[in-house]
Amino acid sequence: MPAVIEPKLISGNANLPLAQAISRRMSLYRGMSVGLVDARIERFNDQEIFVEVFENVRGEDMFIIQSTSNPANDNLMELLVMADALRRSSAARITAVIPYFGYARQDRRTKARTPITAKLVANMMVSAGIERILTMDLHAAQIQGFFDIPVDNLYASPIFALDVLSQFKDGLEDVMVVSPDVGGVARARELAKRINAPLSIVDKRREKPGEIAEMTVIGDVKGKKCIIVDDICDTAGTLCKAAEVLMEHGATEVHSYITHGVLSGPAVERISKSVMKSLVITDSIELTEAAKAAPNIRVVPTAPMFAQAILNIWNGTSVSSLFETETLGPIYEGIL
Repeated sequence: MPAVIEPKLISGNANLPLAQAISRRMSLYRGMSVGLVDARIERFNDQEIFVEVFENVRGEDMFIIQSTSNPANDNLMELLVMADALRRSSAARITAVIPYFGYARQDRRTKARTPITAKLVANMMVSAGIERILTMDLHAAQIQGFFDIPVDNLYASPIFALDVLSQFKDGLEDVMVVSPDVGGVARARELAKRINAPLSIVDKRREKPGEIAEMTVIGDVKGKKCIIVDDICDTAGTLCKAAEVLMEHGATEVHSYITHGVLSGPAVERISKSVMKSLVITDSIELTEAAKAAPNIRVVPTAPMFAQAILNIWNGTSVSSLFETETLGPIYEGIL
């Protein structure tokens, strides 16, 4: 075992560009090369996943970078198999860096005879040998309690606040933060506090899943530049409808800041045709070519924050310090 254990990164196929960006950032912070561990992740003809690590990881502090995004089952299985390979190779500690935690929306039983899949996934990760989780904007904060290992949940709101302050610096007094539903008020309030802006809510009522029957705006948005804040944008139906309702109530512009751009099905087309001036998402999920080409979709990077969080975990220093603008600002200087 080396005298000083270095942090080592390994990536699955879910979001290789983000893993490479984290690697570059860590190299910049440390003043030395921090590359991705050389490994082979392939599928047999029947789609079984096979992992082979080509470098010695005995006694090393390993960080697996893998979002469990679409295809969720394949990416989750890759993560579990990589963790097992590292555990059987005598890695000192295995931390799963999961920028987007799939199955997080199945965090409770909504009706009889349904699963709590987020808990099942947590059990599988612990059983595979993962000893710590680093993720961002869990859909439900209580999921941290599903694990019997430490979970560090980063927040996108400090990054979004820096971006809003940069993009709207000439008209910040006209900005209003909007929660697209009652359940997301805490997330929207956090951003509103950071940029010192008022808060409004769009209350939606559903007749059945996937269909929105009615939307009511709580708060006066007339003459305001509205910023909708949420954690996940899936098919974008609710988001685009909320933007329309806000414009009908007198908003001058509508922008959206969403952490995880799932963007499935008709999402990109809906966003391109919507009244939203811009949709800002993070790179926690790798964008499709259609999303990259959309004129009103913009990406803010998470690599600087994840790289610093990984180094803090490795050093045994505070991760929560990254929630403060004073700490995060210098990291994102010249980026946003």
